[in-house]
Amino acid sequence: MMSTRRRNPLAKVFAKYFAEGTVTSVEPVTSTMLGIRFAPDRPVELPYTPGQHVRVQINDPLSVYGILRPIETLRTYTIWEYAPDAIDLRVHRYDGSGIGLTWASTVRAGDRITFWGPQGDFVTREAAHHVFVGDETATAAFGPMIRALGPEARVTGVLESEAPGDELAVPGSLKRVYRRGAPAHYSRTLVAGLEQLDLPTEPGVAYVAGEARTCQLVRDHLVTERGWDRAAIVTKPFWTPGKRGLH
Repeated sequence: MMSTRRRNPLAKVFAKYFAEGTVTSVEPVTSTMLGIRFAPDRPVELPYTPGQHVRVQINDPLSVYGILRPIETLRTYTIWEYAPDAIDLRVHRYDGSGIGLTWASTVRAGDRITFWGPQGDFVTREAAHHVFVGDETATAAFGPMIRALGPEARVTGVLESEAPGDELAVPGSLKRVYRRGAPAHYSRTLVAGLEQLDLPTEPGVAYVAGEARTCQLVRDHLVTERGWDRAAIVTKPFWTPGKRGLH
């Protein structure tokens, strides 16, 4: 990986936001998810809120290649556990190709890493209760968000994965549903699980994440069938088939 420490005027713009470090461990945590830990060269100074992510540099955005193909330079990964001197990611290994999948499949302990963050606004809000709805990619964000709410918070929701072996452990007793070969995009499995869920009647906040079309289905169900205000639904599309840069 090329270093971003170059004599380039754009480097001054990026300097506040990027950092470098070393990967310290790579290991499977489910049948489809990798845990990647890295240690920044110096403690990260930017504040962190559970649910945020880092952007990992795959190709140098200040290179000729990066300027011509900016979408092929960075990929986004949710922070699973955070400390200023150690950051854990959860990276979903999906069927397909792309620079993010290649990086996750080949990165090893000892590799150098350049990253931006923490950043992002997919975080919890003040509410009487919290509803979490999403697939495997969503649970990487939901886990730290629910942990930060604490055991006294009212939390419900439904999590989808291909099969039981694909589950990330998250606090609480959220409903689990499994595709078992059904498509992960535009997923009726997740919506069907939500339809069976008893939701509190008073206003709360719903956090919906995962495949983009499925997020739309879930939001539409909450609005049209459950009477939720759209402003109370926070959506985060992490991926969709054929969309480069959307993970």
